Amino acid sequence: MFDNLSGKLDQAFKTLKGQGTITEINVAATVKEIRRALISADVNFKVAKDVTDRIKEQALGRDVLISVKPGQLLVKIVNEELTKMMGGEKADFNTKGDPAVILISGLQGSGKTTFSGKLANMLKKQGRQVLLTACDIYRPAAIDQLKVLGEQVGVEVYAEPENKNALEIANNAIKHAKATGKKIVIVDTAGRLAVDEQMMNEIEELKRALNPTETLFVVDSMTGQDAVNTAKTFNERLDFDGVVLTKLDGDTRGGAALSIRTVVEKPIKFMSTGEKMDAIDLFYPDRMASRILGMGDVVSLVEKAQENFDEEETRKLNKKIRQNKFDFEDFLSQLEQIKKMGNIKDLLGMIPGMGKAMKGLDIDDDSFKPIEAIIKSMTKAERANPDLIDGSRKKRIASGSGRTIQEVNNLMKQFGDMRKMMKTMNKMGGGKRALANLGGMRR
Repeated sequence: MFDNLSGKLDQAFKTLKGQGTITEINVAATVKEIRRALISADVNFKVAKDVTDRIKEQALGRDVLISVKPGQLLVKIVNEELTKMMGGEKADFNTKGDPAVILISGLQGSGKTTFSGKLANMLKKQGRQVLLTACDIYRPAAIDQLKVLGEQVGVEVYAEPENKNALEIANNAIKHAKATGKKIVIVDTAGRLAVDEQMMNEIEELKRALNPTETLFVVDSMTGQDAVNTAKTFNERLDFDGVVLTKLDGDTRGGAALSIRTVVEKPIKFMSTGEKMDAIDLFYPDRMASRILGMGDVVSLVEKAQENFDEEETRKLNKKIRQNKFDFEDFLSQLEQIKKMGNIKDLLGMIPGMGKAMKGLDIDDDSFKPIEAIIKSMTKAERANPDLIDGSRKKRIASGSGRTIQEVNNLMKQFGDMRKMMKTMNKMGGGKRALANLGGMRR
């Protein structure tokens, strides 16, 4: 979503590249471009002006170290200000209570029901006992959608299809949660317009009566400045605890979503991309600022790896690497683990410098399909011992996978190079040190 903003900010910083010192003239020119970039990305005009005024003030007020180029210093200042604009620090998410009640609110079509399923999945993975509650009594398919999502993530859904009283359903769900040992109740409510007085009264009544541990406002990141205005109106009525940004994988300007924290004065707590049930993350302002500036987000990448990679499988793999026995079966297993981590383009964007390198490239999960097809067309013996694969076997594998012999040859060469690198690391002792470091990180 922020590719366009990232590109324009990068262009703005080029104004200072090659400059020996920061002056009022070159800073003014750069800050002007930064402001244009933010406004072009749909960041609220007042927010963009306040941020760039602070950037200019700080840039002119700091002594430039001899070892730091002016452009680098400005990137650091912009990073700090973008982080402040989005809240500064990660906001806490309160799940205390017996049970804790999480009330989900927002506009129609903002992604509330899907987010409810994702949140339930995240909490379940943390070992929590969760109950999803269907309180959208207006949209015919809402209950069925929540039941499907609940089945996908293995979480019970409480629903009363014939009951048209949302508060009564929610109260009954809480009673059911207490009786069945559920510690968290997620209440999915109907989408509503801020101008619909009856619907707004209903969500106000729900909050007042349920006294939820957390009230979250779900925002479709693709709706521009309307999202900010709506959030402000909802907050005046609900005084919600935090914002959820959905559809952050959309191809839009997206800056309006980043303005919400400053305009509404409520923290962004979660962000969501795509339809997969694991496509949800806590919102870290500093990490998002780094990603927007093309500096990557290695911490989030490591956390995703730790969540999705099986520790026992990793230990077995490490042993095989040390013994130079890494084969195509292991390679295929690693591809499956990587795919579980989320959208491939998003993951690559977390690696510093990769965001710019991937600009304009269409990378998705289907990128692995040709490789998977080739490996799956091999026999078990061929996967375990790639040296068996001669010319006639390559021809059979190419035919079976629907790929060309050249593609099979390319994969074989890349795999061979990777094995040689692992062998070299083992001889140098680097492999053991790297594995030891990885073990330390996982602890």
